[in-house]
Amino acid sequence: ATDTVGISMSISEMEDPEMKGKKKRGRPGKQTSNKKPRKSPTDKTVSVARGRGKANGVAQHNGDGGDPVTLFEVVKLGKSAMQSVVDEWIESYKQDRDLALLDLINFFIQCSGCKGTVRIEMFRNMQNAEIIRKMTEEFDEDSGDYPLTMPGPMWKKFRYNFCEFISVLIRQCQYSIIYDEYMMDTVISLLTGLSDSQVRAFRHTSTLAAMKLMTALVNVALNLSIHQDNTQRQYEAERNKIAGKRANEKLELLLQKRKELQENQDEIENMMNSIFKGIFVHRYRDAIAEIRAICIEEIGVWMKMYSDAFLNDSYLKYVGWTLHDRQGEVRLKCLKALQNLYTNRELFPKLELFTNRFKDRIVSMTLDKEYDVAVEAIRLVTLILQGSEDALSNEDCENVYHLVYSAHRPVAVAAGEFLHRKLFSRHDPQAEEALAKRRGRSSPNGNLIRMLVLFFLESELHEHAAYLVDSLWESSQELLKDWECMTELLLEEPVQGEEMLSDRQESALIELMVCTIRQAAEAHPPVGRGTGKRVLTAKERKTQIDDKNKLTEHFIMALPMLLSKYQADSEKVANLLQIPQYFDLDVYSAGRMEKHLDALLKQIRLVVEKHIETDVLEACSKTYSILCSEEYTIMNRVDIARSQLIDEMTDRFAHSVEELLQEVSVCALLVFCFSAHDLTRWDLFGNCYRLLKAGIEQGSMPEQIAVQALQCSHYSILWQLVKITEGVPSKDDLVALRRVVKSFLAVCQQCLSNVNTPVKEQAFMLLCDLLMIFSHQLISGGREGLQPLVFNPDSTLQNELLNFVLDHVFIDQDDESQSMEGDEEDEANKIEALHKRRNLLAAFCKLIIYDIVDMPAAADIFKHYMKYYNDYGDIIKETLSKTRQTDKILCAKTLILSLQQLFNELLQDQGPNLDRTSSHVSGIKELARRFALTFGLDQIKTREAVATLHKDGIEFAFKYQNPRGPEFPPINLAFLEVLSEFSSKLIRQDKKTVHSYLEKFMSESMSERREDVWLPLISYRNSLLTGGDEDHMSVTSGSSSKTGSVRSKKGRPPLHKKRIEEESSVEGSWMMRNDTLQTPGALQTPQLTSTVLRENRPAEHMPDPDSEPGSENDFVHNPQMQMSWLGQQKIEEVNRKDRTAMNYIKSRSNQGVRQTVRGLMEDDAEPIFEDVMMSSRGQLEDMNEEFEDTMVIDLPPSRNRRERAELRPDFFDSAAMIEDESGFSMPMF
Repeated sequence: ATDTVGISMSISEMEDPEMKGKKKRGRPGKQTSNKKPRKSPTDKTVSVARGRGKANGVAQHNGDGGDPVTLFEVVKLGKSAMQSVVDEWIESYKQDRDLALLDLINFFIQCSGCKGTVRIEMFRNMQNAEIIRKMTEEFDEDSGDYPLTMPGPMWKKFRYNFCEFISVLIRQCQYSIIYDEYMMDTVISLLTGLSDSQVRAFRHTSTLAAMKLMTALVNVALNLSIHQDNTQRQYEAERNKIAGKRANEKLELLLQKRKELQENQDEIENMMNSIFKGIFVHRYRDAIAEIRAICIEEIGVWMKMYSDAFLNDSYLKYVGWTLHDRQGEVRLKCLKALQNLYTNRELFPKLELFTNRFKDRIVSMTLDKEYDVAVEAIRLVTLILQGSEDALSNEDCENVYHLVYSAHRPVAVAAGEFLHRKLFSRHDPQAEEALAKRRGRSSPNGNLIRMLVLFFLESELHEHAAYLVDSLWESSQELLKDWECMTELLLEEPVQGEEMLSDRQESALIELMVCTIRQAAEAHPPVGRGTGKRVLTAKERKTQIDDKNKLTEHFIMALPMLLSKYQADSEKVANLLQIPQYFDLDVYSAGRMEKHLDALLKQIRLVVEKHIETDVLEACSKTYSILCSEEYTIMNRVDIARSQLIDEMTDRFAHSVEELLQEVSVCALLVFCFSAHDLTRWDLFGNCYRLLKAGIEQGSMPEQIAVQALQCSHYSILWQLVKITEGVPSKDDLVALRRVVKSFLAVCQQCLSNVNTPVKEQAFMLLCDLLMIFSHQLISGGREGLQPLVFNPDSTLQNELLNFVLDHVFIDQDDESQSMEGDEEDEANKIEALHKRRNLLAAFCKLIIYDIVDMPAAADIFKHYMKYYNDYGDIIKETLSKTRQTDKILCAKTLILSLQQLFNELLQDQGPNLDRTSSHVSGIKELARRFALTFGLDQIKTREAVATLHKDGIEFAFKYQNPRGPEFPPINLAFLEVLSEFSSKLIRQDKKTVHSYLEKFMSESMSERREDVWLPLISYRNSLLTGGDEDHMSVTSGSSSKTGSVRSKKGRPPLHKKRIEEESSVEGSWMMRNDTLQTPGALQTPQLTSTVLRENRPAEHMPDPDSEPGSENDFVHNPQMQMSWLGQQKIEEVNRKDRTAMNYIKSRSNQGVRQTVRGLMEDDAEPIFEDVMMSSRGQLEDMNEEFEDTMVIDLPPSRNRRERAELRPDFFDSAAMIEDESGFSMPMF
């Protein structure tokens, strides 16, 4: 096919008059009898400058800042109507073609962002290729932006004006100028050359101009075709007249007109072929996605505008190939172009072959990783379905069906529209008209609702009913709001010949019905879809109110009947009891429907008496809470019914423990009532407490009653706290509540040793919650009067909580349930168990974060970070982050303590002779590396914390000497290999300090040992010495500016001065720290750990969160300060150096003294490096950009090109289409 030429014509070929002897429009040498020949470049003459204030063909600006005088400025500002701008240019063209074309050429050059200008001498004496090369040399390279890519509304408007200018230009020239074989040839030749340029701006701008030019020419060709058809019909009509009435002159005129139109059509076709073959077939596969998108967008316009000429396989194949593009932007343009075609059903016959060839690709794009692309793909599939139901197979439809459950709402809504078109809009018109007069289950919606229920059941995603309803809400609202039909299907017996709903279908229908009620009442998507509740428009608000009134009036009467029928089914009842929360409760009193309220309350009471399921009782409690709202007049009636029910339950609850053991439903109901209602006036805590004490003493209480008694006591305490905080509590009230809380905490602590796991877990969660509620934060916000209620857990309780976490959280799931072998139900149980363990861990970690449990306890949590990363990694990482914000130094000591615990456990397992290549040692090192990464890039902020970590690590490594003698390494020496992972977080000055501290523990013989057992010491020393004399750190503190990282040699301070200023500014604050902020001593760990026994840690004052430790405020207000460990080490180091220097100076001559002093200063001074990495990165990006812009897209794929696919990607290969799965393989949910 000639339209898929792979090699573009060069500029010289375009201007060669004898190229292959082919007829070329407007080339030098072509002469026609009735048209003015085009001047060759050598024949061009300079005319007198006129028009826009030009001198030598170059547009001049008004020196007084007046009106713009160039086409580029006029189009950019957009103040003048484009029609008048084009008319003015046409007038100048009629006066002087060369100067007008020169103005147009400079317009395209300047629109590309080029600062150069084409002068008349260049236009007259130089070929287009030479002109483009000259403009490329003058291109402004200071910025990569050019008008088409610049942000802001002005440049967005410029793009629109630019395209409009080209369109209007062709429209105004379509009757004469475009056929003069000069203007269009020059423009097309220029745009072809620019589109093949190495400069991205030229290529992008010229491609957009050429595509818009082509679109305008297609419109001209379409008009010519219409005129030709009209002329042909007139000619045929005149010729068919009888001889006496036939006008021969008119026939001759019509023949002449037809011939002229045909010639013009041929000229336009030649122009379009030049643009298509010279520009489109190369740029549609350009390296730049924006350029490819422009080509595909415009070819879609051509096929829709002039379908007779362009809507065929020769052009459709380009769109089909580009469906595999790697960029979502391009794939999106393909789909939108196809949507414009499939919208017109008359075009379907022409699209049949394309549909068969690319249907699979389009269907697969519904799973595109770009959500916008997936949405448009689903819409396109829907259009294909509307045009021909046979075009899609059942498998194709099923691929779209499941997308109604996607978490991304636009995708789900588009899939819902497809589902509606496929299942709910295919009916016999006559049968539908007959059924339209019926209502309820016999209405047209009756069968559709049955079909919806079957679809929901077959999808096997029953927990996603809300998503299904939301997906169909925009397309099937009439069906989903037919609650009358739904209730009739549930309540009435089926008519003769109608199939009865099964139990599963009834449950599904109730679930779907409740979801439609929620959607109508709340008027926003379910949780998980959308970013939040948006503000409703006035129309949407009115619809919401109308729907709420409609559903309230219907279900006030229907709900008691539904509860009566299904009161024995817990699943159905739990769903039905969700409905009252969406009622407009004023309807009860306004419509005098109190009898229906009494019926509802009666049914709820019956449900309570029959069920002990958690979901049912919780729904009943919530319903009572909603109906008892004080703003409604029905509150008194509901409150009486609720009080009667609770009185009866509390009477039964007051019986002996032996009788109560059989009354599980009583405890369950009271728990859920307590969760939503204040039941403190019934004084249930006393009964629950006695019940728990008796159960603990006897040890035979059923776990369900124990759990519910714990919950009931917990809610009682919370309601008492609410009463106290809302009023002005007396001292007696505070003492009474403190006594209650203390006794309940003791009971929960005893329950931690219960044999029943659910009881232990419930007691643990309640302990964590109450310790959080009654912590020191209780008195914040001006509530100092509640100080007596603050509880601080003692060390015994903290240890018990930690032991519980270690025993019940950090366990292998396979060990927990070895009987579970891949069954779906077992998998669900595993997920539920993991979710429960995550809650337990999160509850304990909150106590650590808020300083309720001592931070060293977190060491036993942190050490499991790597082993249980998949299950709890996010929780542990967040805990680490929060504790570091609280106290950087104490957090660092906790981290090193966790590593020490793991190391001790390894020593106990393997003995003193560790295999340093084992996976266990590697695991500890990997954990240390992960911990080091959490310190971030700003080494200044974490400076003292990292140094303290090294100090503790060194002390631990040399803590125990080898019993075999000093010539053998200390037992914990191998720990230094783990500590090496943190050396990179030390800045240069601190590396020296830490190294000096290390040498205090080393004997002279240690530094000379080179055996394998001493390798950890050698490697750790090397890690401290690396960078000790050269600091390559380019990280600055958070307050430094970005430009400050690149140092200038001009004005650079002397090295020694810079050194003094830097050290004094950074270290001064450390050496002046308050004693309350100095490095804590050895951490007190829980008793269960094997490193250090837990002791009572002295109370420490928390630093002011508004100021960094060691800030100016600390120095001013706390004159008596103690130096931190790092500061002390630094002073010792300075003193040692001073002594060494003095001794050395005394032993040398004056010249030697000067050299020594200079040498010491140079060693101390921080060397200055140019930011080589930054400049190299910038050069690399420039090189990449250059490679991207100089891609020879037009060359056929070669071996060398495929080898360099990363720099020159071959996006398409028409010979062998290989689908790129990266575009659509990501699952939607």
